[in-house]
Amino acid sequence: MNTTLWVITGVLALIFLAAGLMKISQPREKLAASGMAWTADFSPGAVKTVGAVEVLGAVGLIVPAALGIAPTLTAWAAFGLAATMLGATVLHLRRKETTALPVALLLLLLATVVAWGRFGPHAF
Repeated sequence: MNTTLWVITGVLALIFLAAGLMKISQPREKLAASGMAWTADFSPGAVKTVGAVEVLGAVGLIVPAALGIAPTLTAWAAFGLAATMLGATVLHLRRKETTALPVALLLLLLATVVAWGRFGPHAF
């Protein structure tokens, strides 16, 4: 199970790192035009903050456990990303963006599995 959790954690870290860097590096208008319509409802600073949270979450999934320094932070990062994706799910439901829901729900599920495993039976 430890290997499975590491694989899920690595996939999540890559996805959130890429998504976060995209939100940080691109203007809100470009993000909205590329399919992230929700960004039009938020200030540029809020969109960049979401991106920063995603990047920090991605780093938090890997670095503490890999270095053995406060590895419980990995579980907390997974919990935080699950909370982020719960918020994203609610946002997409309210906006009736049904095409974005499967990805948000999948990421929510995967982050929840990592948090459960690292807080519980497979903690470091």
